[in-house]
Amino acid sequence: MNILVLNCGSSSVRFQLIATDAALIERDSDLCLARGHLERFGPESLVSFRAEGQPAIERTEAVADHRAAIEIILRWIKSLGDIHAVGHRVVHGGERFQQSVRIDEEVLAGIEACAELAPLHNPVNLRGIRAATELLGTDVPQVAVFDTAFHATMPDTSYLYALPLELYQKHHIRRYGFHGTSHRYVAERYQKLKGLSPDAVNIITLHLGNGCSACAIKNGKSFDTSMGFTPLEGLVMGTRCGDIDPSIIEHLVAHADMRPAEIDALLNFDSGLLGVSGLSNDMRTLLDADIEQHNPRARLAIDIFCQRVKKYLGGYIAEMGGADAVIFTGGIGENSPVIRARICKGLECLGLTLDSVRNFELPPNGGEISTPGSSLKCLVIPTNEELMIARDTFLVVENSRAR
Repeated sequence: MNILVLNCGSSSVRFQLIATDAALIERDSDLCLARGHLERFGPESLVSFRAEGQPAIERTEAVADHRAAIEIILRWIKSLGDIHAVGHRVVHGGERFQQSVRIDEEVLAGIEACAELAPLHNPVNLRGIRAATELLGTDVPQVAVFDTAFHATMPDTSYLYALPLELYQKHHIRRYGFHGTSHRYVAERYQKLKGLSPDAVNIITLHLGNGCSACAIKNGKSFDTSMGFTPLEGLVMGTRCGDIDPSIIEHLVAHADMRPAEIDALLNFDSGLLGVSGLSNDMRTLLDADIEQHNPRARLAIDIFCQRVKKYLGGYIAEMGGADAVIFTGGIGENSPVIRARICKGLECLGLTLDSVRNFELPPNGGEISTPGSSLKCLVIPTNEELMIARDTFLVVENSRAR
């Protein structure tokens, strides 16, 4: 089955065309037939397409909106084969959607109802769903895969805030968590690599990129995670601040003459690595500035970033009563041995000793980077959210046909 995976951002569409079925999933042999992205909608959008055996396409083109972007994608991949189903990344499923589902009018209404919890994301995801349905017709099944779904197993002690309980009951204020598809993929890869049953997986996964989150996975299920009611909570990120004292917001209103919308923009888009360094939200740029120019603000941003990860890591080990492994993933987690080393420095007290040679000479497909004697293992497992979405889409479509 050829699955088109769509990930719609505010002014972009990323996609993969993945061939999968039950046998391919069992053998981990799913095939990525094509991939690409269209970014910065407007008169000169960036278009990038790649397919096996074909020359790569890199060009600028006028792309007005999500519908136009998906139309261009469909026109380009027509020569590669039929599309049998479409899997959509949907950021927020609230408490209603705790697993991937086939999209119908009721599901669309549910995703729209969750838009108040993710006003920057769910409306955009809906545009992609409606455009794909319009362009491909109703005979091609569409499936929604939710970032929040993996964290539906958290106990109430993990997802509830210490606020009056009525705020949760009436307004659904709780920790939802995000990056769930990535954390789930990494947990399943670890399980297969180690030959474990799902309930024997006790690990901490660190998804570190421009957005960052940690997840405590106990008995194969999400037990706690760092992102909360929104993706703003938790670790320091590229432009998001992570955890702060909530009273800072009131202080900025009273003493910096800032409106709530301005503060929200400050915390989400002007903070994190960018805000501390005053230089960049890109960890590669900051590492270069630290090492080559001895930039003190770049070093400070990196140190705060690593300290926050270490703080969550230690907390989750205590909360779980121990763990078997720590796993790095995401753009920074997979590609920065320097950051991995800084985070793991001093964790010998928890049983983790990094092998510096393995850490710096890691192959592209990842692997174990702790010493053989470490009781707490450390691995790098590249994430593949698109593959997880494709597999979920296949399984949901097959199950719906069986019924």
